Amino acid sequence: MDFDPQSGMMKCVSCGRLEAVSASPSVLVAHALEDALKHVTPLSAEALEVTCDGCGSVMVFEPPEVAGACSFCGMTIVAQAKAADPMIAPDGVLPVKVTKDIAQKEVREWIASRWFAPNALQKMAQQEGIAGVYLPYWTYAADTESQYSGARGVHYWETEYFTTQDSNGNRVQESRQVMRTAWSPASGHVGRKFTDVLVPATKSVNEQRLNALEPWDLPSLCAYEPAYLAGFKAQRYQIELPEGFEKAKQVMERQIAQDVRRDIGGDEQQIHQVQTATSNETFQHLLLPVWIGAYRFQGKVFQVVVNARTGEVQGERPYSAMKITLLVFGIVFLILILWVVGQR
Repeated sequence: MDFDPQSGMMKCVSCGRLEAVSASPSVLVAHALEDALKHVTPLSAEALEVTCDGCGSVMVFEPPEVAGACSFCGMTIVAQAKAADPMIAPDGVLPVKVTKDIAQKEVREWIASRWFAPNALQKMAQQEGIAGVYLPYWTYAADTESQYSGARGVHYWETEYFTTQDSNGNRVQESRQVMRTAWSPASGHVGRKFTDVLVPATKSVNEQRLNALEPWDLPSLCAYEPAYLAGFKAQRYQIELPEGFEKAKQVMERQIAQDVRRDIGGDEQQIHQVQTATSNETFQHLLLPVWIGAYRFQGKVFQVVVNARTGEVQGERPYSAMKITLLVFGIVFLILILWVVGQR
């Protein structure tokens, strides 16, 4: 039985019978960062994993699913699958909601709307299709206390006098209002409780493209159950938990900087130094679903990724030199016609 996105249930691939996914608690438990090793375990008892020789991605799947082609670079996987190595077990999963047919339609429309994409890419998209993959994410929570020093800037206006010439060439004195800024030292303390700081744990998809797929409806997370993997693949995390937390702290720092500016007040702010202490650091390992297609064109790999919850499409495509040349010639020809008409 495979997981059926349309019904949210398990579906027999032969007769179509539906069966509910094993009941799981809806509340996910967060784990202390220092206790990470206590949660190392295989993804499931039957899970197999295989490494792509092309891009190095490690894919995990449940039999009878097979390795097939790599979802991230399009190469055929020839490596022998093995039992999945232990890893920090997923805590939650967002079940696939957008069906493959709908995702393929969205991808075709996305490519068709890119006029400069070569026609060959559209043909490749029709032939190779897309695959369902659960991407690994870390989500972090922490309490922060920050001490800062900086400066507060308050705007005021001054009258400035200057000499100019009138229409007769005579020198005259005029005035204008000029904005100035008065700076004064500022220091203080801000605190914040961070929750659900989401960090992609994959290096196989451009991070900016993944961020553009947001938002994810995290309140709909289900506790991890291997049944959700049936018919899909999952990628093993490529960014380890400590590295992910460093990325999360960068996200926190940007928010803390906004808090500091708000606390300083005034019309402008300067931040000279911020010292932040974190406590109660916790994490969760999540699997979030995408439909992904990898297309090779003239020796380069291009990816198109679909948020399998919302249908949002993000991707890259090659440019057709022929189409761009025709457009340039068309514009030049139109300019020449307009010029000839203007001379008559």
